[in-house]
Amino acid sequence: MSRVPNPLRLLILAVGLGLARAGLIDRERAVQTTVLAWPRIVTGIARMSKSAVDVAMVGVAVGTSAVAGVGFAGPFWGLAFAIGGGVAGGTIALVSQRYGAEAYDELGLAVRSSTLLVVVISTPVVAVFWLFPAELISLLSSNERAIDYGAQYLRVVSLGIPFAGLNLVGSRVLVGADDSYTAMQVRAGGAVANIGLNAVLIFGLGQGVVGAALGTVLSNVAVTAAFAVGLCLGRFPGIGAFPVRVDPTGPYVDTETVRDLVTIGLPVGGRNLVWVVAEFPMLGILDLFGENTVAAFVIARRIWGLMNTPGWGFGLASSSLVGQALGQNDERTAEAYGRDIIRFAVATYLISAVLVAVFAEQIVVLFADDPTSGEIPIAIDLVYAACVAVIFQGVAGAAAGPLDASGDTRVPFASQFLGMFCCSIPLAYLGATTALGYWGLYLAFVAETTVPAAINYWRFRTDKWKTISESYRPDAAVADD
Repeated sequence: MSRVPNPLRLLILAVGLGLARAGLIDRERAVQTTVLAWPRIVTGIARMSKSAVDVAMVGVAVGTSAVAGVGFAGPFWGLAFAIGGGVAGGTIALVSQRYGAEAYDELGLAVRSSTLLVVVISTPVVAVFWLFPAELISLLSSNERAIDYGAQYLRVVSLGIPFAGLNLVGSRVLVGADDSYTAMQVRAGGAVANIGLNAVLIFGLGQGVVGAALGTVLSNVAVTAAFAVGLCLGRFPGIGAFPVRVDPTGPYVDTETVRDLVTIGLPVGGRNLVWVVAEFPMLGILDLFGENTVAAFVIARRIWGLMNTPGWGFGLASSSLVGQALGQNDERTAEAYGRDIIRFAVATYLISAVLVAVFAEQIVVLFADDPTSGEIPIAIDLVYAACVAVIFQGVAGAAAGPLDASGDTRVPFASQFLGMFCCSIPLAYLGATTALGYWGLYLAFVAETTVPAAINYWRFRTDKWKTISESYRPDAAVADD
């Protein structure tokens, strides 16, 4: 899958081989993890870059109120990834185990059922967003212009929600079948196409926020079409062969498969939803600190997002490799992959955190119009806190990988919920309302990751996830017992 020399791949591989030489992880597992992880990291970077460019285009073409409107619509658009990510969490668990067991008929059934489930769940959401966009945006703002722009954006972009969910499913099918490179080509290509479409629609045709929304919809439709063609034919022109082929005429409804997808995917969707829902109270608390603090927090979160990108790759690599081993009833190898990937992720995050901490001031200034503005010193301190917190995020995300692969997804959801709503948000509130001050925000950053890290790692060490995986393994694997 590593078909082109990529600096990011080489850097991650160097970290893995260094750990292997130190005797901390297995060399072969380091190589396999790198092969699966780096394309997902590239995809994440492309997606984040696309979002930043979209907002910049809207700001230049329309103005600040339009940017605010798109921002208010953001959490609602985030529901697409909560829905699609939830179903996709079940997809990668089932696909990786069936791929490892070479149970390809059951694999195809899992893919078709996942597709149907995304459409069924997302369609009512589309209807609500299309019919009541202004009412929904009004829940977050009283700025009439921002509400108008946000409603225009939300109504159109809602049409892309099912396709965004299907894209996540298609991506997880390929990753679960040991091919994250092809998934990267399709989804990163879609992100680049989105930028181009938006440039034409926003500037060329003067469509403003509607153009930005339409570009997002069209690019998601194109990516969905690419996944559909590639999975049905087993290849896609210009990209090459897909690792699996799925018969689109087979059954889509299988009670047991749908139940497994819901059982595994519901907590994953809930975990994704925690991030979306938490945005609302956190922004309200930050407003108590003042405008500069809000801006500083936004800057720190953007930098945090860049530092957290490796976790997307390591988490999916862990889910795929652990799931394949479980599909072969090789629990010892599954545990070894999980353990090595946790160590690999922590080392990578540690390097990232040190580099960002050293250059924190220079990085923060890049996100502000005025280098002397009041949010800069606040943002720098928040970035230092983020550098500490992101190391624990490496543990939390990588330890969740084996749990997701086994179907033990409730614990990662609970850990994320506890970390965010029972620790992080209360600490931020105490900072805003007591003498704790900014230390409340620093501790909120750290609590957001240390609590999930401790719980997820504890769950991984209990081996309970291995037992849970037995109920989700393919029939072929069960027959080999």
